[in-house]
Amino acid sequence: MSNVIFGFTFDAQILFKMFKSHKKIIIAIDGYSSSGKSTLAKEIAKLLDYKYIDSGAMYRAVTLFALRNKLIDNINHKVNIEKLQSFINQIHINFKYNSETNNQETYLNNENVEAEIRKMNVSNNVSFISKIGFVRKKMVSFQQEMGKEKGIVMDGRDIGTVVFPEAELKVFMNANAEVRAKRRFQELKENNVDVSYNEILENVKKRDHIDETRDESPLKKANDSIELDNSNMNRQEQLEWIIGLVKKRIN
Repeated sequence: MSNVIFGFTFDAQILFKMFKSHKKIIIAIDGYSSSGKSTLAKEIAKLLDYKYIDSGAMYRAVTLFALRNKLIDNINHKVNIEKLQSFINQIHINFKYNSETNNQETYLNNENVEAEIRKMNVSNNVSFISKIGFVRKKMVSFQQEMGKEKGIVMDGRDIGTVVFPEAELKVFMNANAEVRAKRRFQELKENNVDVSYNEILENVKKRDHIDETRDESPLKKANDSIELDNSNMNRQEQLEWIIGLVKKRIN
């Protein structure tokens, strides 16, 4: 039995047996928005039969909750911190696997919000929500609970530095802003989202600045993280690269 992933054929049975017989590890993938973290994390989790946790989706779900409850101004991005804090314990996020789409989907208070959290109004506000201390504390608590048994791949902004500083494998992903904006633009076009490339590029650059300069868990590369600049790499090359790293960590 073999799997074709990104056009590359893997012998799934051989890989599964090899990884199954070794210790379970935590793989932390951090990096800039639209750098391909989630795509790579999902595929390596599938190959290893690990759980995949999209930490970014969790912050997007909180952002959607705030927008729906008018806790954030969609124009000037001003957040009603006091009200959001009073609601934070009413926010419950979990993930469910959809066998029809072969994808993991995000649920906010038992509602499937996977499609809605990917829209531009959420993208334009998520950095303002994710920099709030009590929000990050709540999400980190959720994430650490999910990783207690190991055998997970989690991607985000502070997984290797804050959530799992002892992760056996840490990867920091990057690509130039124009490449990332083009990837995001293509993804949204395929999902019939009406948005311009320039709008996406502006959003990418703005999010980079906010993520790098926020007081709470700013985006930065962990000292023991391995950087992957994938500006000129295809998906096949990225997956082969990380499989090589995993093999070294589990032996």
